[in-house]
Amino acid sequence: MIGKYTKSLLLENKDSFLIPSDNVATVLYSHPLEHALLVLSKVGYSKIPVLDSSDHLVGLISLANIVDKMMDIDGFNSNVLDGLLVSDVMEVNVASLQQEDDLEDVLHLLVEASFLPIVDANNTFEGIITRKEILKSVNHLAHELEKRYEFIPRVNEIKEELNI
Repeated sequence: MIGKYTKSLLLENKDSFLIPSDNVATVLYSHPLEHALLVLSKVGYSKIPVLDSSDHLVGLISLANIVDKMMDIDGFNSNVLDGLLVSDVMEVNVASLQQEDDLEDVLHLLVEASFLPIVDANNTFEGIITRKEILKSVNHLAHELEKRYEFIPRVNEIKEELNI
């Protein structure tokens, strides 16, 4: 459990956590795989959300997914992409959260992911929370905590310092 003062400082910049869906590169699951490769190459991200035609989150697609599909026993074969769709190689059953989910859940999931898709109750894609934005809040916490709060060591910690 995150302490209330720590949580309060971490959440001071909560409004900047969500990057809205309008500002996030996405592809549709029905797009040709070559289109996803082009989008990923142009936006400079290694992974982006995959949506259906109603803006529901259905997965994630990464450069690694596409390159893996292009590799065969003879090496790199870009002809493999012909006729394939994003849905043929995308990651499914990906972790997502809702905006009102607990900060602790966000922190746990961002250990393994560079971003988390945020959806509403109907699984409509609302945007992403990035590890970068959360780390900005951790940086804020590290610089502000002792400026705003006075800490008193516990008795056991004092005994340890004095070797008692």
